[in-house]
Amino acid sequence: MRSKLREILFPADTTRLLLHWFGGITLLSVFIAIATNMLYLAGIPAVLLLGYVTIVDYKQIFYLLIFSIPLSTEIFLPNGLSTDLPTEPLIVGLMLVFLFLVASRKQLLDQLFLRHPITLLLLLHVFWGFFTVLTAHDQTVALKFMLAKTWYVFTFYFLGSLVLREVKDYKRFVWTMFVPLLATVVIIIIRHGMLGFGFDTIYQVLHPFYRNHVSYAAIMAVFIPFIWFLRYYYLSYSRKWWILMGAIVIILLGIQLSYTRAAYVGVFIAVGAYFLIRWKLARYALILSVIGVVIGLTYMANNNKYLEFAPNYETTIAHSDFNSLVEATYQLEDISTMERFYRWLAGFNMVQTEPIHGFGPGNFYFYYKGYTVLSFETYVSHNPEGSGIHNYYLMLAVEQGLPGLILFLALVFYAIIRAEQIYHREKDPQVQWIIMSAVLSLIVILALLLINDLIETDKIGSFFFIILALLVHFDVRMLSSGKKSDTTDAASSN
Repeated sequence: MRSKLREILFPADTTRLLLHWFGGITLLSVFIAIATNMLYLAGIPAVLLLGYVTIVDYKQIFYLLIFSIPLSTEIFLPNGLSTDLPTEPLIVGLMLVFLFLVASRKQLLDQLFLRHPITLLLLLHVFWGFFTVLTAHDQTVALKFMLAKTWYVFTFYFLGSLVLREVKDYKRFVWTMFVPLLATVVIIIIRHGMLGFGFDTIYQVLHPFYRNHVSYAAIMAVFIPFIWFLRYYYLSYSRKWWILMGAIVIILLGIQLSYTRAAYVGVFIAVGAYFLIRWKLARYALILSVIGVVIGLTYMANNNKYLEFAPNYETTIAHSDFNSLVEATYQLEDISTMERFYRWLAGFNMVQTEPIHGFGPGNFYFYYKGYTVLSFETYVSHNPEGSGIHNYYLMLAVEQGLPGLILFLALVFYAIIRAEQIYHREKDPQVQWIIMSAVLSLIVILALLLINDLIETDKIGSFFFIILALLVHFDVRMLSSGKKSDTTDAASSN
């Protein structure tokens, strides 16, 4: 397919002409950059070359994007905007390539893939998000938010399904992410060690790779299942096996030294989820978790019981020692925990105000102050950094109404239940390892979303959509092979 695309866009008789043009553009760009002192213009040839490679072999650029994710850095732009470099331009560019491929080849995507329940639920989730843009309190913010989500879906889910089609592609994906991620973890641990591994110094060593210790710990926790199951592809005690085992130890150490409670919990949940899936208990665990949440919310809402947990403004402070932080957490005197309660209560009040279509995607920050409960206010409630609600599920209910939350829960619950079915139906252990690593990583993400907003970030959102693509692709492949074998059996019996 790539060779045909290359022939269509760049016939053989134009190749030499293109080389001449490229050489001329390179010389001209360098000359103009020096003459105007605008040195960034010298990068024009590199951008053009990247565009050419993207068109003729988009898979290489997709892997370049994967490699860039642990290394990406957040850049703040004028007018309150920000972007992740180099990942976001690559994501948008690959989305455009995907749309071009679909337009030029109608049957590019398997019909079973397009009609798969996970694909349909994902599209409904995105469609409902765009519908709520129409009723959003700030439509400009809402539209920008949904456009950013769209190129994540196109690039990591749809294009990802075209790239990650075989076991060898999965292994390449994991190794491509493995190298830069491990490098950043080692660099950060060394930097942190030079400062004494203090809880209050972790923030000083994360730049430029991670915005905060949560994103740093989250990507490690999410990637652990992939490394764990990748080692099964190699002989025990072989060189690659030892590399992967050593990396697991280093990354677990990185998680420990990140002092991120959610990541600790996520790793333990993944271990428990492994046995639930092996024992075919995933659906029962999901049902019990929903029942538990409903009972908890009902208890807290009854006679305004939640007011009894209001913090003491004077003693609810930030802590510079991790042990003190843990103690303050269960005593409800940790400022980060209580600030979450402050925003969650505002979120619940906002849901009651706009239960169907919500306030609009990305709108929580601009309106939540009018719905807060002052008795839960903390020292950081002025929120100068403009952070969100710190609970993705509640954020969906606030910004896209209860239908938005229900659609998302339907998507992830079905994905987990279906993954369990694929795992037990699949006979190839190498595919089973892919499915198990993917669903455990998904479960870690869902655990992290309880106290964070991470899907619309390159560090975690990329995993979320790639995981869904892997589950659907291998499910469709199994269904297709089953139909083919049934047809063959029927023909032979006749």
